[in-house]
Amino acid sequence: MFTQQDLEQLREKGISQEQVSRQLRFFSTGFPFLQIVAPASYFRGIMRVGQHEQEAYLKRWESYLGEEKSVVKFVPASGAASRMFKDLYAFLDAEYEEPTTEFEKTFFTHIRRFAFAVSLDETCRDLYGKEVSALCDEGKYKEVVAALLNPEGLDYGNLPKGLLLFHSYPEGNRTPVGEHLTEGTLYARRADGLVKVHFTVSAEHRDLFELLVAARKLSYEIKLGARFAVSYSIQKPATDTLAVDMENQPFRDEDGTLLFRPGGHGALIENLNDIDADIIFIKNIDNVVPDRLKEEEAHCKKLLGGILVSMQQRAFAYLDKLDSGKVTSDELEEMLAFTENELCITHSETFDTDDALKAYLKRKLDRPFRVCGMVRNQGEPGGGPFIVVNPDGTASLQILESSQINRNDTRAMDAFRNGSHFNPVDLVCGVKCYQGNKFDLTKFVDPNTGFISHKSKNGRELKALELPGLWNGAMSDWNTLFVEVPLSTFNPVKTVNDLLRPEHQ
Repeated sequence: MFTQQDLEQLREKGISQEQVSRQLRFFSTGFPFLQIVAPASYFRGIMRVGQHEQEAYLKRWESYLGEEKSVVKFVPASGAASRMFKDLYAFLDAEYEEPTTEFEKTFFTHIRRFAFAVSLDETCRDLYGKEVSALCDEGKYKEVVAALLNPEGLDYGNLPKGLLLFHSYPEGNRTPVGEHLTEGTLYARRADGLVKVHFTVSAEHRDLFELLVAARKLSYEIKLGARFAVSYSIQKPATDTLAVDMENQPFRDEDGTLLFRPGGHGALIENLNDIDADIIFIKNIDNVVPDRLKEEEAHCKKLLGGILVSMQQRAFAYLDKLDSGKVTSDELEEMLAFTENELCITHSETFDTDDALKAYLKRKLDRPFRVCGMVRNQGEPGGGPFIVVNPDGTASLQILESSQINRNDTRAMDAFRNGSHFNPVDLVCGVKCYQGNKFDLTKFVDPNTGFISHKSKNGRELKALELPGLWNGAMSDWNTLFVEVPLSTFNPVKTVNDLLRPEHQ
């Protein structure tokens, strides 16, 4: 099936024939659907933390930061902003010249409220000799959009979201990169003032990220009284996946080479695995707010961090006890109750001996931990919290996407639709074991998860395969806790007009 040229291409990307063969099988068979036991709920899997408990967890997190542990804020930031401007691209292609749709009218009516308005004025002056308002008065709306999106202008249609001006401040407007640095000082700053932030970026934009941080870093450090250690990584070529044609044969470009595509955000488990830290916060690049709203967000992050280290500490103590060999039957029952009641792991096994129970407990406790913020479902797209059957027959908490559900299974679809919460990508991860060693996170991925989408290239249809999602299948075999957080902590920017919402003004 593969030519010598193909094999050379695989070697250059660091992809094995076995990986490609596995991907080809999934194109033919599809991914198995997951079996839902029930949606996670207040009474089963989702924690609601009272005021008194919150204070204890917040105090625990502050104490943890004082222990000089390594805490990193991990921000996936490689995605292009082009989808933010989908409606404006449609306007450029439309036959009419003036704003017609509600989206277009809203954009131009409030254009002065965008943080990029001043930069757009300067660009329009350079390109057309007039500012935005003058161009609009003359009906030259498309020239304004072109100045915003095209390479000869601000190039916002091609830049990643992290480099766009999101929020306005008297001292200078701020990008999501600047907001993430600022936010990190509120919950990830160690006692010595160090804040570690890691951005995953695209190779072609890495230099721009580094230039932006270099230009702003010192002023942020002086203003915030912190020291920033900022690092970057790109999605590894070896995580790209093979595209196929509609007959599930390898898709080839005009020059005969195999077409590989990025494997989706699930590929970032490799980037996450490369970070040497005790605790890692994960939050999407576009979910940021201005300074006036950051305190509540930071409160929730510290709460999630306190819950994580508290639960992890209990698991570590149990594992030390198991290692000692001096554990009673009552203590084993206490550990089993912890896995069932606190971690929401159920099993169908019968443990005929204490040794069998010890082995089970060791297997379930000695895993990475994650605490995930969950918000009440308001109809926003995104994965939800469910109790799901695992490959080993146990059931545990998982974050599912709709693509993982069998739409012909009425019971499963009812359970999915009845979920009360969804995942805003607000995670805190404990990635070291009880002995202080870093887990190999790639060992805790469910390789039988992922999904297939339909795309096209140069007018030819193709199928693309996405790897197990970072917070879905890539973390399938982690210990998971779900905690309710306020909807106010979820403020993504999916379209440019989202920047006009009160929380972004």
